[in-house]
Amino acid sequence: MSGTKKLVIVESPTKAKTIGGYLGDGYEVIASVGHVRDLAEPSALPADLKKGAFGKFAVDVENGFAPYYVVNDNKKKTVAELKRALKGADEVWLATDEDREGEAIAWHLLEVLKPKVPVRRMVFHEITKEAIEQAKANTRDLDIALVDAQETRRILDRLYGYDISPVLWRKVAPKLSAGRVQSAATRLVVDRERERQAFNAAEYWDLTAIFSPAAGENAFEARLVRLDQQRLATGGDFGDDGALKEKSAKAGVLALGEDRARAIESLIGAGVAAKVLSVETKPHTRRPAAPFTTSTLQQEASRKLRYSSRQTMSFAQSLYENGHITYMRTDSPTLSKQAVAAARSQAAELYGAETVPEKPRVYTGKSKGAQEAHEAIRPAGDVFQRPSELRGKLNQGEFALYELIWKRTVASQMSDAKGSTDTVTIGIDVQEAERPAPTAAEFTASGTVITFPGFLLAYEEGRDEKRGDKEQNVTLPQLASGEKLGVTNPEAKGHETSPPPRYTEASLTKRLEELGIGRPSTYAAIISTIMDRGYVAKKGQALVPSWIAFSVVRLLEEHFNALVDYDFTAEMESDLDRIAAGETDRGTWLGEFYFGTDNHPGLRGVVDNLGEIDARAINTIRIDDSINLRNGKYGPYLEVFDEKSEVGEDGALKPRSVNIPDGLAPDELTAERARELAAAEPAEDRVVGIHPGTGKSIVSKNGRFGPYVTELLAEGEELPKGQKPRTASLFKTMDPATIDLDTAVALLDLPRVVGVDPESNAEITAQNGRYGPYLKKGTDTRSLPSEDAIFTIDLAGAQELFAQPKYGARKAASALKEFDADPVSGKPVRVRDGRFGPYVTDGETNATIPRGDSVEDITFERAIELLAIKRAKGPAKKKAPAKKKAPAKKPAAKKTSAAAKKTGAAAKKTVDPARSAAAKKAAATRAANAAAKKAAAEAAG
Repeated sequence: MSGTKKLVIVESPTKAKTIGGYLGDGYEVIASVGHVRDLAEPSALPADLKKGAFGKFAVDVENGFAPYYVVNDNKKKTVAELKRALKGADEVWLATDEDREGEAIAWHLLEVLKPKVPVRRMVFHEITKEAIEQAKANTRDLDIALVDAQETRRILDRLYGYDISPVLWRKVAPKLSAGRVQSAATRLVVDRERERQAFNAAEYWDLTAIFSPAAGENAFEARLVRLDQQRLATGGDFGDDGALKEKSAKAGVLALGEDRARAIESLIGAGVAAKVLSVETKPHTRRPAAPFTTSTLQQEASRKLRYSSRQTMSFAQSLYENGHITYMRTDSPTLSKQAVAAARSQAAELYGAETVPEKPRVYTGKSKGAQEAHEAIRPAGDVFQRPSELRGKLNQGEFALYELIWKRTVASQMSDAKGSTDTVTIGIDVQEAERPAPTAAEFTASGTVITFPGFLLAYEEGRDEKRGDKEQNVTLPQLASGEKLGVTNPEAKGHETSPPPRYTEASLTKRLEELGIGRPSTYAAIISTIMDRGYVAKKGQALVPSWIAFSVVRLLEEHFNALVDYDFTAEMESDLDRIAAGETDRGTWLGEFYFGTDNHPGLRGVVDNLGEIDARAINTIRIDDSINLRNGKYGPYLEVFDEKSEVGEDGALKPRSVNIPDGLAPDELTAERARELAAAEPAEDRVVGIHPGTGKSIVSKNGRFGPYVTELLAEGEELPKGQKPRTASLFKTMDPATIDLDTAVALLDLPRVVGVDPESNAEITAQNGRYGPYLKKGTDTRSLPSEDAIFTIDLAGAQELFAQPKYGARKAASALKEFDADPVSGKPVRVRDGRFGPYVTDGETNATIPRGDSVEDITFERAIELLAIKRAKGPAKKKAPAKKKAPAKKPAAKKTSAAAKKTGAAAKKTVDPARSAAAKKAAATRAANAAAKKAAAEAAG
């Protein structure tokens, strides 16, 4: 029986609360908390489907790429609540986001809930009372083309990942993954590192001097730019090979060397005549940047606020759901008429009417394949809330991002900044040795004066790091052509060209957008994925690829080249956009991608014809003729062939392994640095001495887990089965080259007995474990403050530690590092040493420092990023108790055809009547047997 309420389903609880406040009585708003179902894992398929067409991907590649969906385990409770709410509703309103993902969530909700009441699709781009009222009056049907596009992406990613990732597991390392977009993004970062590795620095010189008018005031600096009309080379004139670029060489550009620069320096000084050759004035105009799209917001938040892409989207999501900004996933920089009016009004009110142009500014998008019909990211409503009105209502991270969005939006509707750029050219004649005539040396200086700041009063866009010389901008006095100038302080300066800068999150996002790879809504996830997979790590703001990323990219380039080709990946995005527009059939396109065409072999054809892949070659990177870098089972190391290497039975040299210091970036491992590491590494095990108790020789070694000491067996000696020679890792403060016998014996004799606890009569021991040094008393343990404490702590000190709460001592311990307040919680951020290693905390959230990051290298930016990642993941899920396996259910797997979808009918899975009848009969038989057993048991009792 229908009720009198409308059930409104949104994605998040925050959004539900905000919208519920605007809808009022008669509406029940419930959150689905994202997707309620997804593609099944092949291992979780019913037994009868595992061996069939669905078995490999949970997608039937032979029959139109029909997916097999299941309700996620963690959403079963949510689905049950939604079904209960549906029973009393007379209408269902699907109010998920207005994009592909939101449309797909709405479609999945229909598939799962199967409502028998009218269904409406409600869409809006901001959560304000006016927007919600407008959305109520303009509901629409589900856009099946958008659903198709999202479903195609999901299936495509499943095919790609499940076919290629196993190749990586076998040939590179376990637990790796490949992805349609993540692999292309990883390749970009690796390609940039390759450019840095191949880079050869070029040296060039220039010369500056201080010039002043006759009055002696308003002195300014100018730089030497020409000698006898020949332009001097700057950093931009050199290629990555260290030589002048062909274009510069043909133009006769002169690379000034040190000797000549210093010679000219010595010729310029008191008494040398300098005069103004020309003064040129050009108008200077700057236009404001367009309002934010998802991509530009992530870039600017990275530059100005040091936020990671994930942090930016997390703060933006919260601002949107609480009604402060418009929808944060958009390709469009366009503003609505009400937003334009609001921005112009606030600009005039705050900065003066003269800062607002006569006509509103109109912006159009440049992004390839921009797909969503949203406007730019801006403050919500037809009157923007000023940042001052929200201070104290938002956390620090949200407030800083809102302020950035507000400033950019208001500035986008303000007037151009205007001014003038003056360039002065100064001439000096210098008589160089061995030159018959004086050399005409020309210096220039430029200065920009802003006469009308316009939009700069509100906002100025940040810039990414660029190669080459920095712009010169000096304050110039009033000068006239022919005017005499004094010259002092000549200084010759040497420079080196710089390698291409590494990508930052901002510049990688920008590059992905330029290439048309991925979509704005996916950039944050792409960057997070390649970092979580260990392909890329952050060093400050720079993204540095790992050596494992080099092996992965090499394998993909050599055997799956088309799939990591930037143009191919971008074309795929365009194809997916055509599916979203209803111009291309999903099944046909997937068939061509997977099975191939006359011009393209298809994914299956590539995988089936891979041939033999040499795993050793894939994981070997040549450093020089005698040194290779190898990606091994336990990480990267150097493989060195030299006079210290052993000779094998076949007469060939057996390479020796040399450890690589943690944190050494790939471009820093030059041939010279590799030779230094090889020379410093002991070629042979060092005999420390004879153990006084066992009589065995003790040697220090370097192993894959670091330096250690071990006992050697005597010639012919064998240990009982299962036993190994005693071994102990060295402490971090110890050096294998200098460790003495007493220390080695002490390490081998661990655990050390500290004493006997008088109360429990239990022995207390000190030892080193997987998570660091600790004390043990029976089953009770306490962490020690350092490895050295294993040998120094006495019984009284041990009793004091055991008297404290188990983690009390650690919590009370001083922080390893302290930083400013976290932008979200507003509490100080600290790095502490925990039971499972070092971690970052703000007192509310704890984030483990990943392997590969050292405590020394943790910056404030990295610390708040780790906390943001931890918050985004939410609390750890508790493992459910094991349940007995239920009999395999046999639901149908196919979806309705595309034709049926387009009619707007709710798609249903096909059910085999015979199978359904059999299943019902089996269930009835089981129920009858259970009832009989129960009756028998009661009778027996």
